[in-house]
Amino acid sequence: MAIDKNSNGYTFSFAIVMVVVVGALLAVASQGLKTRQDKNATDKKMISILSAINVEATRDNAQEMYDKYVVDSKIIAGKDLSAEAFDVDIKKEFRDKKLAATDRNYPLYICEKDSNKYYVIPVIGTGLWGPIWGFVALESDYSTIYGATFDHKTETPGLGAEIKYASYSDQYTGETVADTSGVFQPIIVVKDGSGSGLNSKVDGITGGTITSKGVEEMTTRTLGVYVNYFNTLN
Repeated sequence: MAIDKNSNGYTFSFAIVMVVVVGALLAVASQGLKTRQDKNATDKKMISILSAINVEATRDNAQEMYDKYVVDSKIIAGKDLSAEAFDVDIKKEFRDKKLAATDRNYPLYICEKDSNKYYVIPVIGTGLWGPIWGFVALESDYSTIYGATFDHKTETPGLGAEIKYASYSDQYTGETVADTSGVFQPIIVVKDGSGSGLNSKVDGITGGTITSKGVEEMTTRTLGVYVNYFNTLN
């Protein structure tokens, strides 16, 4: 029997077939892209962790370098101490307003470089336009900052977005997050130019005050948890 290509039935059938075929192709493409996106996110996270201890890595060697320098990782506080530290999505947990701060997981990465041990701490907060985050590395005294790296999603170029550059993050090197008694002391962001030197202060970004204070808030809120943990090790 000949098919009437002008009939409504043929039109509907053809449309349904096309929807199914296109949907299947999009699903396959989406899965393929998700795999690549997940790998890119993993590589970027490894690169950022390594950057906090001043180790340069690329997407091509991120896994190799991570395995070389990161000797251990753990959850030091939170709802699931047995979880894999690297798998914890601190951004997702921070966005979950139903999740109490005490239930958030706090990962810690223990690194070794040139026979020295460093402790890398992830931080997450809010800038002017969206999420900001980073990693802060402490030396073996659990107090002195060895290095720091920050990043953002939507901060203003030339203003708040400057937190991702060394000109801002290098200010944290050498600062201490605890006094000689182990009491936590936050790193304050100032805008009066008094942040130079090792005085628990860093200079904020001109025109990027809200983003700068966002960095202060997230480091203060997070690093205090780790200082308390480190005090239990002494």
